[in-house]
Amino acid sequence: MHIMEGYLPVTHAIGWTAATVPFLGYGIKKLGAQLRKHPENRLLLGASTGFVFVLSSLKIPSVTGSCSHPTGIGFGTTLFGPGIMFVSGFVVLLFQALLLAHGGLTTLGANTFSMAIVGGLVAWGVYRAGATLRLPFALSVFLAAMLSDLATYVTTSLQLALAFPDPAGGFAASAVKFLSIFALTQIPLAIIEGLLSVFVMNLLRAHAAQQLAALSIPAAQSSTKTNP
Repeated sequence: MHIMEGYLPVTHAIGWTAATVPFLGYGIKKLGAQLRKHPENRLLLGASTGFVFVLSSLKIPSVTGSCSHPTGIGFGTTLFGPGIMFVSGFVVLLFQALLLAHGGLTTLGANTFSMAIVGGLVAWGVYRAGATLRLPFALSVFLAAMLSDLATYVTTSLQLALAFPDPAGGFAASAVKFLSIFALTQIPLAIIEGLLSVFVMNLLRAHAAQQLAALSIPAAQSSTKTNP
């Protein structure tokens, strides 16, 4: 999802930045409200942002010659909702562009839109659907993280297809090409991210139940049985 510096045409870079700004404004409001209401969750929010930074900093070569990255957005979204993760994802991508040369400043809007905004909204929609359907909590977390990851790479593929349509087949042909390079090869990594998110969530449920209760995360069921 790290479209490199200067790769997008100027009009596309400006357009994606403009599309991202309203979501960031909403996210900043949600972040402020969360910190005022639950200041004790600052550490958990920082850890969730760090989770995004570490996972999305990984560069894993794929069979198509590109590099794949987990995102970590789905995990944070299950805790705080999508708005706050809009901001976390933006901050992570900004620091990666400045410090790691992942992505870039001109493509920051496009990268934020695909990873933080689309990834966050997909994760939240899937997670809430799982709750509505009364799916097991772990399954809802897994699906939210996995599909958030995959949706990010689908969005990036479509962004590139819009910027660089195929001379013969136009946007559709270009989209097929980019989806085959990025989205299909991302499926195994998306599954791994889903499993990792469940693992970390289970650790938090076991050791930070009080903080999670304030976020409406169900406590882990105890395996201890009392004798009659």
